[in-house]
Amino acid sequence: MNEENKSLKVTIQGVAGCFHDAAAHEYFPTREIDVVECETFPEMFEALDTDASLVGIVAIENTIAGSLLQNHELLRQHNLKIIGEHKKRISHVLAALPGQNIDSLSEVNSHPMALMQCEVFLRRHKNLKMIESFDTAGSAKEIAQKKLLGHAAVCGEFAANLYGLEVLEKGIETNKRNFTRFLIVTNSLLASEIGPSEGEINKSSIVFTLPHTGGALSKVLTIFSFYDMNLSKIQSVPIIGREWEYRFYADLTFNSFARYHQAINAVRPLTNELIILGEYKEFDKEL
Repeated sequence: MNEENKSLKVTIQGVAGCFHDAAAHEYFPTREIDVVECETFPEMFEALDTDASLVGIVAIENTIAGSLLQNHELLRQHNLKIIGEHKKRISHVLAALPGQNIDSLSEVNSHPMALMQCEVFLRRHKNLKMIESFDTAGSAKEIAQKKLLGHAAVCGEFAANLYGLEVLEKGIETNKRNFTRFLIVTNSLLASEIGPSEGEINKSSIVFTLPHTGGALSKVLTIFSFYDMNLSKIQSVPIIGREWEYRFYADLTFNSFARYHQAINAVRPLTNELIILGEYKEFDKEL
C-alpha cells in the first residue's frame, strides 16, 4: 500500500473535533487519521512512549497565552523527535442542534478559556447562561449525543461539523489574532519514515544548559549569529533544585543544513548539555 494512503494513528489532548484534531487533519491533509484521545498532555506523552505507531500533535505556544512551559519540559523528558510544526488560527463558532436560533437558546457550554475569549459576543445575548465544561469539542459532542435542545456550544467549526451541529454564528471570538503553534512529534524510527527530508529541513528546536558563569549565554548567541542562525525563539525555564539556573529552549531557522550542524558543533563544548529536540520544515503558509 502507498504510504500516503495508509491511515495514521495520531494522539491528541482532548476529544475528536478539538483544535488539536483539526490541526492534525490540516498538517496531514492526504492521510486518513485515526485519533487516539488523551485527557492530559502527560497522558499523551505516555501513550507515545508505549506505542511506536503513534504520532502526537502538541500545542507549544499561543499568541495570547504565551508558551506552554509544561509541554516544553515534556518534550525534553521523553525520547521523541519533532518532525514538523503547524500554526492555526483559533476561531470559535456558536453551534447547536439543527433547527434552532440564538433567541431560542438558554445555555452555552464550553471550556472556560473559550467562553472568556467570546465573552463580548455572548454578553450581547442575555438569554445565554455561560456554563463551563472540560472541553470545547466535548461540549459539542455532549449536545449532539444527548440531543440537548436549548443548549449551544462554543467550539471550532471542525467540531461542529464532526458532530452534526448547525453553526449559528462564526468568528465570535473577541480577538481575531489568536493563533496556536503545534508541534508534530513521534519516535525516532517513525520520524525517519514520515519526517522531512534533509533538503526540506530549515528549522530546529534545541534545549541546553550552561555553566553558571558570566557571559555564558552571550557566547552561545554570538556563535549562532556567526553561523547565520536566526534565533526565532528562546525560552528560559528554571531548573528545579538549582536556584537561579535555567534551561534554555531555542528555535533556530537557517538556510544551510550543513552550516546549522557546524553551529551546533561549535556551541556544544560551551554547554553543560545540549539536546536536539527535532529538525524539521518551518511552517511557511499565510495565516
